[in-house]
Amino acid sequence: MEIERAREDALVAAVAGATTVAVALLSSFTVVVSVATLPTLAPLAVYASYLFSRKGGPYGAFDTARNWAIASAVVGALTLLASVVS
Repeated sequence: MEIERAREDALVAAVAGATTVAVALLSSFTVVVSVATLPTLAPLAVYASYLFSRKGGPYGAFDTARNWAIASAVVGALTLLASVVS
C-alpha cells in the first residue's frame, strides 16, 4: 500500500515540476510570454496543496493523484495564458 502512495506522490510531483520548468523556459526563451518568478511557481503550490490535503482519508471520488496532476498542469497553462493576455 505504501508503494502505491509513493507512486501517486511521484506522479503529481513530476507533473508539477515539469509544468513549472516549462513555464519558466517559455518565459525565458520567448518574447510573447513573460512570467514573474512567483507565478512561475504556481504549479508547485498545487503539489503542496496535494501533499497537505492527503493526511488520512477517506478521499472522495475526485480526489485522485491523476486529478491533482491535471490540476497542476491546468494551473501552469492558466499562468501562461494570463501572462500572454496581460
